Amino acid sequence: MDPVTALRRIAYLLEADRAPTYRVTAFRRAAAIVGALDPAEVQRRVTTGTLTGLKGIGDTTAAVITQAAGGAVPEYLARLQDEAPERPEAGAGLVAAQRGDLHAHTDWSDGGSPIDEMAQAATEVGHEYLAITDHSPRLTVANGLSAERLVEQLAVIAEYNEATSAVHLLTGIECDILADGSLDQQPELLDRLDVVVASVHSDLRADSRTMTRRMLAAIANPATNILGHCTGRRLIGPRGNRPPSTFDAAAVFAACAEHGVAVEINSRPERLDPPKALLAQAVRAGCLFAIDTDAHAPGQLDWQYRGCARAVECGVPVENIVTTWPLAQLQAWLAR
Repeated sequence: MDPVTALRRIAYLLEADRAPTYRVTAFRRAAAIVGALDPAEVQRRVTTGTLTGLKGIGDTTAAVITQAAGGAVPEYLARLQDEAPERPEAGAGLVAAQRGDLHAHTDWSDGGSPIDEMAQAATEVGHEYLAITDHSPRLTVANGLSAERLVEQLAVIAEYNEATSAVHLLTGIECDILADGSLDQQPELLDRLDVVVASVHSDLRADSRTMTRRMLAAIANPATNILGHCTGRRLIGPRGNRPPSTFDAAAVFAACAEHGVAVEINSRPERLDPPKALLAQAVRAGCLFAIDTDAHAPGQLDWQYRGCARAVECGVPVENIVTTWPLAQLQAWLAR
């Protein structure tokens, strides 16, 4: 096994298991260091036991490099693979049908990795496309993108797509739905984007009438493509639990169906949003759906299987899941 591949795979599996950032960073940093060396130099240091003489290589990462260079699966990697949770068989077919992910963050906002690393991970997952949807400016705690920074990011994504024939990156944003239902970015900039995921991140305890009015306004906005994690609930995590917001689900899902806005099936383990009862209600309303990971690190792009399992359980028609559509069909819908 190639040492760089082994180190990156370990980082990926740690991210998928929500490991602390410092642990992930150690392996990604080691992969970058080894990848920049001449293979002969790597082998020399393996033979002489001097890998830890390189700044950024510690005892654990040195052991991984040594074992991989010797042709073995590193013990650290083997353990992570053995401990990885089993995936439910019910959603396996739908996982295979996924063409991409329309909600992912990078280090431009509150993600942990640059755009090219997210793109590489999406390619490894087998995606045809990936939407880069960093946060909008109001979410300062997540380093939301100002108009100026978003314009800079559009240029970076365009350059990436011109330089590679791998996964196609779609420009996008996870845009805050403001208190009055407007979207938190300049309309002319939203018009330039491929994907707009509209999400509520504030005043989540507002009464049902207020929240419904707010969501309906955002859904009716021609820029909105996807309604993100609609209840805003949080099931697990260091910040504790958060109950779902209340809103008139019948009205909201009817509006999504009317305006061709997809309801997101958010696959993050702390979200799994919408809850199953609401997801089944959205199916009855005839909505479109996007099974997204809301990934903030490369390894989290692997979480899509969670949303797929819920979609199968709630009877979501495959033809209504936009993330199963080929890129050309998806782009036609996005540009409607």
